[in-house]
Amino acid sequence: MSTTNPLLQQNKRRISPGIVVVIVLVLALAGGVGVQYYRGHSKVEVSSNGRPEPTVITGPGTSGKGITVGKAGAKVNIDLYLDFRCPHCAEFEEASGATVDKLVQDGTATLTYWPLQFVNPDASPRLANAFAAAAANGKALSFADEMYGDFSKSWTTDQLIELGKQLDVGDEKFQQALQNNTYAGWLESVGKAADERGVSGTPTVYVNGKQLPPDQLSSEGLQNAVDAVAS
Repeated sequence: MSTTNPLLQQNKRRISPGIVVVIVLVLALAGGVGVQYYRGHSKVEVSSNGRPEPTVITGPGTSGKGITVGKAGAKVNIDLYLDFRCPHCAEFEEASGATVDKLVQDGTATLTYWPLQFVNPDASPRLANAFAAAAANGKALSFADEMYGDFSKSWTTDQLIELGKQLDVGDEKFQQALQNNTYAGWLESVGKAADERGVSGTPTVYVNGKQLPPDQLSSEGLQNAVDAVAS
């Protein structure tokens, strides 16, 4: 009868399933931390697309009133209730932004922004306040465009300040507005006005006071609604 030399026997070990799970979780956690770090520290690069900046007719600060841009006297007004952390708002901007821009640029419609702040209790107020500060400096459309254009970014205060600088509104007054949450009271009044109107989600769009149905929240649906009252 032969025997096996224990010195020549390979010591084989099986990896416990529990160890595998732990390794996967550690790697996933590390990856998540890396993504979060990138979102909060990635560089701000403005993508110039040639979109002209409309005139700010009504700036931030008037209690219960949104920010209106465009050409005074337009027959149509578009009310846009949005949250800068709302993915559906980003989708609406991507699908319909060019249509809205054209309507505003050619004087067909004015656009009233109603920035809300309920999607993310930390980021939504910060971004809405920054948007108001930019709008006060005549950069409502550009600022909104850039925040939605890089929706994956965390848009920390430092990133928002850098964005302001690249849009030529990042002076000391703008930075103080971000750091001091200057427009918090006004934003609360905007939220209250939205509640009183029955706005319960974002994006919500009104054309001359008539709400656009959810299945019409598209470039074509918006254009048709404007045409119906502009003709």
